[in-house]
Amino acid sequence: MASLFQIEEYIYYWITSFNKYKIHSPFVYKLVTEVFEKELHYKDFERIEQLRDELRRNDTIIEVVDLGAGSKSFRKTKKVYQRKISKIARKSVKKEKYGHLLYMLVRYFKANSILELGTSLGITTAYLGSAHPNTRVITIEGSESIAKIAQDNFDKLNLKNIQLVVGNFDDKLQQICDERKQFDLVFIDGNHRELPTIDYFKTVVPYCHNDTVLLFDDIHWSEEMQEAWEYVKNHERVTLTIDIFEMGIVFLRTEFRQKQHMQITY
Repeated sequence: MASLFQIEEYIYYWITSFNKYKIHSPFVYKLVTEVFEKELHYKDFERIEQLRDELRRNDTIIEVVDLGAGSKSFRKTKKVYQRKISKIARKSVKKEKYGHLLYMLVRYFKANSILELGTSLGITTAYLGSAHPNTRVITIEGSESIAKIAQDNFDKLNLKNIQLVVGNFDDKLQQICDERKQFDLVFIDGNHRELPTIDYFKTVVPYCHNDTVLLFDDIHWSEEMQEAWEYVKNHERVTLTIDIFEMGIVFLRTEFRQKQHMQITY
């Protein structure tokens, strides 16, 4: 259930966001018309959503280790708790429309080197990994039991281009950045706290180039996440941000001479 903070923020977003007819930037207008509004159907969508349906029907109970803020639906004082796979699939996995959006973004920007922080059951990872034949995805998951299910799902989908790393982001991220050298797309969807989110952004941004796309999940999840989003927006390398409420999309393109921050209806 959404918190009062989230409800208030969504109402504000709904009032202040706008559609393509009020967009003056040719870059953003083209992005909205060719990615946000493009109703294309790919066989990959069917395969991934069939897998999501299977997970939603799976009532197996697993022991989950939460290294971050966790889901509000699962909030407990302990860091280790038990959950049904079906409940994780319903509560902690991005909705289908956002999976489609990730897929379309990868295709549109021809992102080859992708980093994801927060694998969960692997549904969004599968969208990232299926979108483009040259794509290589590295994804980090903190909970070993969840990572095992995610890997099983990648195997079911025959996705050989995904490298799953199990461990704490704080321990694994810098090493991965040093090894990969550069990323075309980064999706930060893990520790829902302000300072860790900022730290992850500061760690990855030196490995991003002019055309890299960064995505931040749940930017209005809490006051902390909203503060982290404000930090990202004000960073010296950031030139354009798009707020679609559940996600924030960030660009570092130097051809944009002035910072632009947009809230676009999605």
